Amino acid sequence: MHLDHTSPEGWVLYDDSCGFCRRWVPFWAPTLRRHGYNIAPLQAPLVREKLNLSESLLIEDLRLLLSDGRVIQGADVYRHLMRRIWWTYPFYLLSTAPGFRKIFNRCYRIFARNRFRFSKACGLAGCSQQSSDSRGAP
Repeated sequence: MHLDHTSPEGWVLYDDSCGFCRRWVPFWAPTLRRHGYNIAPLQAPLVREKLNLSESLLIEDLRLLLSDGRVIQGADVYRHLMRRIWWTYPFYLLSTAPGFRKIFNRCYRIFARNRFRFSKACGLAGCSQQSSDSRGAP
């Protein structure tokens, strides 16, 4: 994986230990690629090196590493991507409208904080859950 030259726009970086993220970000990868974005797990060695964050900060949020080196995180990643994909543009407009911006940010933060619970409830095992499941641990 080469973070600097293989994607003209940037990289969507997701938490591979989260079942929800692990399922849905790769699901959207073809759409993201068509718009110039690749995906990579935050846990990838090159990502860790590039972002230079502690483990807890690294996986705290979805991140977008742009080709110019800027990093966007959290709800702003969704807004950035929705602004660039024509059929999601109306969602972008809604997410930036007065009042709705705060609601969108709050919904993102609640989901991000509880993503492992959502993953478990939906039966979407994350990386660490899959490895413990394969050993027969609960």
